[in-house]
Amino acid sequence: MNDINKVIDEMPEEVYLRLVSATELGKWEDGTVLSEAQREHTLQVIMLYQARKLQQTDHFTIAAGGGINELSKTELKKQFKGEAIAEFKEADI
Repeated sequence: MNDINKVIDEMPEEVYLRLVSATELGKWEDGTVLSEAQREHTLQVIMLYQARKLQQTDHFTIAAGGGINELSKTELKKQFKGEAIAEFKEADI
């Protein structure tokens, strides 16, 4: 399979998730460290997969068509408004 579009079209989600994990951790599941070339190519495949198969709208994710979703400060505030990160009672502090 030399055609990257065919690779992306036929890639199961499980493979995509393994590539994401390897890129985030810097190593494959067996513990082997990714080379710089592997990391670069894996990132490219991940971004292509996200652009073609996922409908992401979160900040700094890859949008359909390959663009980057960049939300304004106002939009980000709306997303997090009213969501408590943690709650403590005075006795807990």
